[in-house]
Amino acid sequence: MNLSLKTTHALVVALTIFGANPCRATESSPAATPASQGFAAPAQAPSGPDIVGSWHGTVKSPAAEITLVLHVERGADGTLSAKLENAGNPTPLSDLKVTSGHLAFRIPRGNAAYEGDWDSAAQQWKGTLTSARGTAMALNFAQGALAPWQPPPDSEIARLITQRNAPRPGQGIVVGVLGPDGQRFVAGGTGAGAKFDRSTLFEIGSISKVFTSLILADMVNKGAVSLDDPAAKYLPAGHKVTERNGRQITLRDLSTHRSGLPRMADDMRPISDPDGPFADYDEKRLLAFLDRYQLTRAPGSEWEYSNLGVGLLGYLLTRAAHTDYETLLRDRITRPLHMNDTMITLPPTDAARLAPAFDAFMRPVKPWDGGILVGCVGIRSSAADLLTFAVAAMDPHSPIAPAVKTMLSVRVPGNSPQFDQALGWVVLHSAPGRELWTHSGQTGGYRATLALDPMQGRAVVALANTAAEPSTVDLGEHILIGSPFASTPPPPTEHTEISLPAAQLDQFVGRYAFGSATIIAITREGAVLRAQQEGVAGAPALPIFPEAPLAFFWKVMDAQIRFTADANGAVTGAELSRGGRLVTGKRISP
Repeated sequence: MNLSLKTTHALVVALTIFGANPCRATESSPAATPASQGFAAPAQAPSGPDIVGSWHGTVKSPAAEITLVLHVERGADGTLSAKLENAGNPTPLSDLKVTSGHLAFRIPRGNAAYEGDWDSAAQQWKGTLTSARGTAMALNFAQGALAPWQPPPDSEIARLITQRNAPRPGQGIVVGVLGPDGQRFVAGGTGAGAKFDRSTLFEIGSISKVFTSLILADMVNKGAVSLDDPAAKYLPAGHKVTERNGRQITLRDLSTHRSGLPRMADDMRPISDPDGPFADYDEKRLLAFLDRYQLTRAPGSEWEYSNLGVGLLGYLLTRAAHTDYETLLRDRITRPLHMNDTMITLPPTDAARLAPAFDAFMRPVKPWDGGILVGCVGIRSSAADLLTFAVAAMDPHSPIAPAVKTMLSVRVPGNSPQFDQALGWVVLHSAPGRELWTHSGQTGGYRATLALDPMQGRAVVALANTAAEPSTVDLGEHILIGSPFASTPPPPTEHTEISLPAAQLDQFVGRYAFGSATIIAITREGAVLRAQQEGVAGAPALPIFPEAPLAFFWKVMDAQIRFTADANGAVTGAELSRGGRLVTGKRISP
């Protein structure tokens, strides 16, 4: 289950330097100077080299070590244009100044700035990059572009795994890499005594959606269903799927997250439930929800990630094929590809290979049961099997090649310019003319990432047996394309709870908007405040505890909220802090 697609792209880490909201890759930002628009720059002083060309450097942010490349061009009229590139993604620059060995420029996206001086002995521009929040980070530029990224050797991957596992006893990570030299696997971690290797089994969460959409594409190619079939066509008699403005939900809509259905049904268990949100969610409850639910917008009009939608798709495909989901998975994918470790129901002989699951605080948790919605979240697999799948997905002669072609022939906009949504696959635009086929997965005690670079014939899979973040997304994309790799955050902050009068808590009750449709509702229950995210079915109202008159913290996660007030003491907003990220919101009611 992909709980937060907004963080699937590792560039989000880099954008924190440029002042963008690290929690939302689609946050609005100041208009950037177009790359084609030049700006006047003084002639280069004798004390420094000609700035035209490519320069590379590395900056260490609080979250990651990020490699940047500065590209400067001079037009026919003598004006300069420049851009700053990270992992193939260019950001236009403005206000370039090169005078007497001094270099300065501004990054309009977030109003960050750089200033440095030429060091002739080191043959570098030595300076400081200052973020929009005032954070100053050393950044030196040496001449020349970087050599094309190569996936790191096993020893470096092992080091990264060890670094990520160090503060989390019991966590294990397995990484599989496909490249010109073939397949290789690196594993590390204690796993509470479990063995971690290429055959260790993990829940792969929402990567299951790729398999469900591949089954759809295969059935389309073979004439069993059509992408534009209404979902209602495959429901039992007497049941319906809501429509709006005369538009019915189609199988295409379900696979591309444009159905209009919510992320989760409102009668599911909360995500924090020990048995997971899908346990005991059966056909009867699914059909009852569909019978009564009313869409708030027309199908096909907007992208919104929906576990419910893809879970429903898997259910409808079983009805169209007159079989169960596991049989569909086996007959159309795993058996032709000899993926013997990819399954839903683990036989006793394989159950011991399932890595023990831990939550974000390294407490043991139960594996999830996908229930009737198994197609969105219920598959287990190994690193070896997922790399076999990646090889087949990029091989035009594999048994699944026609279905993969159909999957990728469908493209709709996502909620960010950085990605398109295909059938199942998230297609990331990692650089001009280059794309990655990706998906990540999250369950109560597992994290999984699968990313393919078809242009280079490379792929990576990263699997972990905890819900602790950062987990596998940034690790996988760093290995594949050199995106930033976040260092493991420090241990949770210690907090001392204080007492506040119940009446004093009333001043915080209300709704707070944090941008991009994220709204947190604060309610009071006796002497306790609770915080709950709106619009997320099953999201629990978790208690928050005071540590200062305006500051509260969660005990179930390392997060804090500090309320802000005006000159008269009236609460006007709040700041959320988690994992080193700070997001500011305003009070919208009462």
